[in-house]
Amino acid sequence: MWKFLKIGGLVLIVLLPAIVMARIGVGVGNGKIQAGVYKAGAIHELPALPVINTGDEGADYGVSVEYHEGIPQLRPDRSWFSFKPETLYLEPGKLQNVRVILTLPVKTPPGDYFCYLEAHPISKRVDGAGGTSIGVAAATRLYFSVAPANIFQGLYYRVVSLFARWAPWSWVILSVIVLASAIAFLRQFISLDIGISKRKK
Repeated sequence: MWKFLKIGGLVLIVLLPAIVMARIGVGVGNGKIQAGVYKAGAIHELPALPVINTGDEGADYGVSVEYHEGIPQLRPDRSWFSFKPETLYLEPGKLQNVRVILTLPVKTPPGDYFCYLEAHPISKRVDGAGGTSIGVAAATRLYFSVAPANIFQGLYYRVVSLFARWAPWSWVILSVIVLASAIAFLRQFISLDIGISKRKK
């Protein structure tokens, strides 16, 4: 009897991690994103990253930028990327697109860049303070290039990108500023004296 319990315990110890891990899965809908040639200072919305729960239970997922050793391309800094949403919950078999926004610094070195956009399950800590990656992941390869530009060109592309991102409100605010400036300028040179007086009989 004791021998069977020992054997059963060993089988359970060996199989339990495999059973647990088999319930957690993740996939991404893009194998590769071949983006274009970008300008330093510009803000770009890259193709969305589809994150899929390939497991058989609901789970929280996160997206991050990762690297691989020994590649010839430059590494984009993690701070250049933002993801919306940064974390998400997916039921089994469900998919959600994550927006990927790339904000290039004004002084980005020119060249070819490469990184991985990785999706991974997140294990919530018991105390509720954040979470940790479980160790299962799926990734999309991202390639893009940055054209040579000086700091003034970088500033120009940043302003153009911000106007495009916040349109039409950016144009409304600019129009109000221009109109207010024009009125203030004209008031220095034109004085309007409008009054109402009673006509004498």
